[in-house]
Amino acid sequence: MKRLLVFVLVWVHFSINCQQTIDGTIYHDGYHREYKLYIPASYNSNTAVPLVFSFHGLTSNANLNFLYTKFYEIADTAGFILVHPQGVLLQGIPHWNVGLSGFSNVDDIGFTVALLDTIISQYSIDQSRVYTCGMSNGGYMSFLIGCQLSSRFAALASVTGSMSNSVYNQCNPTHPTPVLQIHGTMDPTVLYNGNFTSKPIEDVIQYWSNYNNCNSTPIITSVPDLISWDGSTVIHYEYGGGNNGSVVEHFKVINGGHDWPGAWGNQDINASVEIWRFFSRYNLQNLISSSATSTTNGILKVFPTVSYGEINVDYNANSRYSIYNLNGVLIKKGEIYSGKNKIDLKTLNKGLYLIKVNNETEKFILL
Repeated sequence: MKRLLVFVLVWVHFSINCQQTIDGTIYHDGYHREYKLYIPASYNSNTAVPLVFSFHGLTSNANLNFLYTKFYEIADTAGFILVHPQGVLLQGIPHWNVGLSGFSNVDDIGFTVALLDTIISQYSIDQSRVYTCGMSNGGYMSFLIGCQLSSRFAALASVTGSMSNSVYNQCNPTHPTPVLQIHGTMDPTVLYNGNFTSKPIEDVIQYWSNYNNCNSTPIITSVPDLISWDGSTVIHYEYGGGNNGSVVEHFKVINGGHDWPGAWGNQDINASVEIWRFFSRYNLQNLISSSATSTTNGILKVFPTVSYGEINVDYNANSRYSIYNLNGVLIKKGEIYSGKNKIDLKTLNKGLYLIKVNNETEKFILL
């Protein structure tokens, strides 16, 4: 019988804005399981908020994953709760049991369920908006969750991870599952073309695209090579038209390594920003917003929707734009021209904004 005992949460750190970073422990299946929880300052127990799981890679840990992903910066403006689980040691190395080793008997799926239930019992969580992502071994873990816990997780993302052969062969999701994969073609650790333990990345993309009944032909877009010194470029593939609005996206990093783009390696995209942009579109039932994608079919296109100070606006005619905060206060206005435009927003405060062009409105977040 698997047991679950919630221990007292310790090491609660408060920032001047009242964000909380909590190092917590639960007891599950014979192990004291650790995790790092981040509660944004905007959290109000009267309002249910999304929850994002972020799993670290093999040999890494929750603290490092917290630091390099910087999801907490996005959580501060987007308002979601963030959890970084900690893997159990296998031969002295933190790991997730994802079918890559015959030596591990750790119940990481059970731990994930127990941790999810613990957080739900303590905070107001929108249970239709729970998401999972991870790097490397953590990406494998997110795919395992997609296969076994799709009734509880609305979407998944993997950076430098894949699916082990055993997980791939036994995968059994129960509803359309949006998937985002970010992977370098020269990754020396998790090979893009796979090996005897893992599936090629294109096979993984094909599996989820087929399962979701997405279009067989993707929309392919070259991401602008804004930073030439990183030695890599990015091609974006989007398989749309899936059941319940599901989409499979792939950022293929040409000459990219075993990296978390935006933290190290490629700098043309920011993996954390792209992951939340992707997650924010979905709940367990369906697509809830198309405004978070740069490939929408509307006349007004805004991207990225999570930005550090600049947005691109694509419109089919010369017009005027207006930017409002969530209180409806006009913050900025100006002119745009037919085609692609850049709008500098570095003077604005962090937060969620609306941009209106004629009768069309899109939202974006400034970090």
